[in-house]
Amino acid sequence: QVQLVESGGGLVQAGGSLRLSCAASGRIFGINAMGWYRQAPGKQRELVSSITGRGSTNYAGSVEGRFTISRDSAKNTVYLEMNSLEAEDTAVYYCKVSITRPFDSRMYDYWGQGTQVTVSS
Repeated sequence: QVQLVESGGGLVQAGGSLRLSCAASGRIFGINAMGWYRQAPGKQRELVSSITGRGSTNYAGSVEGRFTISRDSAKNTVYLEMNSLEAEDTAVYYCKVSITRPFDSRMYDYWGQGTQVTVSS
């Protein structure tokens, strides 16, 4: 009942920038956290950045200083501004939201469809 739609991926030259968006829709209750993961071919999916419901942010060491995560709570949307892109950033980027439901202590995770980011060197 929760859908995540990602956009903003594409092809960019090394040193360039891209802005990813992820909009959540459906029966949204409390959002515990939103984040971005990425997965390159043959590699494990890794956490890139996250933002909690309180607004605390986290960045992988490889992107800190280059990427910025932000959100628009009213639109249930999270963004990832990617600057100074490198060839090593090439991957499929996935959005994830973690939500809570009334009278339910469990957390529920929902994933976006993924958007391809390709950085040419």
